[in-house]
Amino acid sequence: MAIFRITAAAALSLGLAAAAQADDVSIIVQSTTSTANSGLYDYLLPIYSGESGIEVHVVAVGTGQAIRNAENCDGDLLLVHAKPAEEKFVAAGYGTKRTDLMYNDFVIVGPEGDPAGVAGMTDAEAALEKIAASGALFASRGDDSGTHKKEVALWKAAGIDPTAASGDWYRETGSGMGATLNAGIGMGAYVLTDRATWISFGNKQDYAVEVQGDADLFNQYGVIPVNPEKCPSANIAAAQDFAGWLLSPEGQRTIAAYQVDGQQLFFPNAPGN
Repeated sequence: MAIFRITAAAALSLGLAAAAQADDVSIIVQSTTSTANSGLYDYLLPIYSGESGIEVHVVAVGTGQAIRNAENCDGDLLLVHAKPAEEKFVAAGYGTKRTDLMYNDFVIVGPEGDPAGVAGMTDAEAALEKIAASGALFASRGDDSGTHKKEVALWKAAGIDPTAASGDWYRETGSGMGATLNAGIGMGAYVLTDRATWISFGNKQDYAVEVQGDADLFNQYGVIPVNPEKCPSANIAAAQDFAGWLLSPEGQRTIAAYQVDGQQLFFPNAPGN
């Protein structure tokens, strides 16, 4: 039986592995879409489950919906990317502890013609100002996801309310990242996306990254076990085991090793690693 590093006591780890083998232990992770769309789970989960015997089932939705699902006790672990909302989730007692897991960044992608003239810019707010002033199309997820929350914050920092132009140059798809990229490319609109999803996205056509490198585009992911005091059905032991593995040196190395087209998609930054 493989023994791996987790933050829980070694006896708990051994007991979990034995129970998993005997009783087919499984957990549900309420997750942001970017970690699923990028293929990260397809890479990570067979490694973890092979060592632990614990099956991990992922529900990939926007961060806002993932948090609501976890608050409804429809999961054992939360893995999302909207730190203020995550901290609120823990403060309300729904999560035991939030821990930084990994990061990447957001980028603004656009068509080759670059109608707003933002290509090469490193100031996201200034780029959004130019997009709004030009009336060039911008496709928003509009779904309360982590990406949408970031977009809303960037527009606010730019002093612009794009919803006043909803249905005009500002188009809200109400859908996930992949679907929004497809819609945006179809209409020739700029789109804010996490870099991991963009690298993995297969329908780029003539689109490229136009705006990147702004500190405000930093994209931090966190992991939070669901609190059994709020959700008695939560499998806290198995959730803590998976979280502990993700945060361990082995889990962090495994995250760092995942690449698409020779590019690293996520950069682990758990405390102590």
